[in-house]
Amino acid sequence: MTNSQETASSKNNLVPILIIAGLFFIFGFVTWINGALIPFMKTINELTEAQSYLVASASYISFVVMALPASYLLKKIGYRRGMSIGLIIMALGALVFIPAAEVRTYWVFLTGIFIQGMGMTILQTAANPYITILGPIESGAKRIAIMGIANKTAGALGSLIFGSLLLSGIDEVKEKLSTVSIEEKGLLLDTMADSVFTPYIIMAVVLLVLGLLIRKAPLPHVEAKESDELAVGTTVKTNIFQFPHLWLGVLTLFVYVGAEVIAGDTIIAYGISLGFTGEEAKFFTTFTLMAMVATYALGVILIPKYISQKTALTVSAFLGIVFSICILKTSGYTSVLFVAALGIANALVWPAVWPLTLDSLGKFTKTASALLIMAISGGAIIPPLYGRLVDAKKHELLAAGIDQAGATAEAATGSYWILIPCYAIILFYAIKGHRYKSWTSK
Repeated sequence: MTNSQETASSKNNLVPILIIAGLFFIFGFVTWINGALIPFMKTINELTEAQSYLVASASYISFVVMALPASYLLKKIGYRRGMSIGLIIMALGALVFIPAAEVRTYWVFLTGIFIQGMGMTILQTAANPYITILGPIESGAKRIAIMGIANKTAGALGSLIFGSLLLSGIDEVKEKLSTVSIEEKGLLLDTMADSVFTPYIIMAVVLLVLGLLIRKAPLPHVEAKESDELAVGTTVKTNIFQFPHLWLGVLTLFVYVGAEVIAGDTIIAYGISLGFTGEEAKFFTTFTLMAMVATYALGVILIPKYISQKTALTVSAFLGIVFSICILKTSGYTSVLFVAALGIANALVWPAVWPLTLDSLGKFTKTASALLIMAISGGAIIPPLYGRLVDAKKHELLAAGIDQAGATAEAATGSYWILIPCYAIILFYAIKGHRYKSWTSK
């Protein structure tokens, strides 16, 4: 494609890109409030570290359950109507928070989060392949990086807004809980739980209205090119199991999402474990997300004009390993900043993996997209593993005579080693894995 053709195509696609960016803004807002929900749920439901990270699990496990059904649904009704249904389902999930707060029961909260995740699965299954194939595959990472800016800006806003609404006064409440009677404790926790009413009613209304409006959105029909259906040489592919780079891409996205969720969702709880107050720690998720936004903007400028998607992925994985080691080797606020710096390492992974994985898939693109969406379940599995590591290490340190505060801080810091193998897998895919277009690739 010539520069003039690409410019004309970009102008024609401007409105669809802005609409899809709006959708990325929405599920970025909903996804990244988990960073505030985790310590909030831990307090009002009196949970362990591992139990509290089920907030992330409930959201991300829905991608496993719904990805293939979402792909089937989109084939039947199309992208636009699918996006509408996804938004309406997210609105229903938000409404579940109202009875959940009334009874202050953890599994009801998790049900609401899961239902919202189902809606987001439909949105993601539609939006990611749509924006990837809306223009040249070589600049797919650039378009997804633009989506990332919308997603993480919304996430930063959501984290700040919900952090202020849900974590305000949490330190005072936690101090009182150890001194009051059982009846007074219940009243304190019920009052704290009630703080979700207003924000989730507003969220439900906004999602419902947008779900109805998206049906009229001017989104053109797009499909992967027929020529993409041929793999290396002249062999025509007949099923998705003939694309090793797809399955390696799914694994890469699985560990990436786990690492991204750890960086964004654990940082507030991590800060609190190091002795920061809830008022101070509520800003920490925003640090991570703003680091991602800045790197996304860099990706928009650099890809593909100055660096390739492969190079962006390689550098990102390398930085992830370096920053993870720095978290382990530092303490206090410095360590928190290195967790936030993972936003730099994470930003361009998702934008680079999608086009590298969907390349040459042709008619298998929708099914492959569903598999990549299922890989988001890494966010359901890896963060709770981090939580279990923290609990286990904390008990070990307490048994060794370390005081509660010291054991909590040391366990939370030391358990970030789980990120290193995740970034090592991403690095392999960047250097070699994405090249395996057939099982006989050398």
